Amino acid sequence: MPDEIIIRHCAPTLAGLKTGNMFTYRFKDLLELRDTMRRLNTLFRAKGIRVLPLRYKKNCALIYLYRPTKLSKDLEHEVARNILTECGYCLNSPQCFIRKLIVRLNSCDDFPHEIGLFLGYPPEDVLGFIQNQARDFKCVGYWKVYGDEQKAKTIFERYKRCTSTYCRCYMQGRSIEQLTAAV
Repeated sequence: MPDEIIIRHCAPTLAGLKTGNMFTYRFKDLLELRDTMRRLNTLFRAKGIRVLPLRYKKNCALIYLYRPTKLSKDLEHEVARNILTECGYCLNSPQCFIRKLIVRLNSCDDFPHEIGLFLGYPPEDVLGFIQNQARDFKCVGYWKVYGDEQKAKTIFERYKRCTSTYCRCYMQGRSIEQLTAAV
């Protein structure tokens, strides 16, 4: 997997600004995918990042790059826990949450609406998305906003600047390891 793909799709998580990102990766075979996941997890372990495939379809995998510590904190939020409980998650540990997310991703064609909680979206916006069936949002950027519009716009701009900066630095010769913050 070219590092450029990870930087383009995951810069805010690499920088420590965001809990996680997901992207699609095309692979030749499962051996290549396993080797890639092993290499990335070895590279990112000391930086507090994990990488894992959530779903496979043909030769495409949905990859989740995330910071377990941030995910644990995000999922402690009362609104997040209520959403997860309503969706059938047992409130044990982030690893259990991820296993349940994998089951839900692989049992339906669409993305489960609670997926935003795993990406660091505000729980109020995830709840608004679910309750409003993805309609009547205030604005849209990295997610659909139902809560604090101004705060979300500020975050969207920060993510956009981060991605632009990371892509530029990578093109100028900085490695993905150099660009990844230890948080």
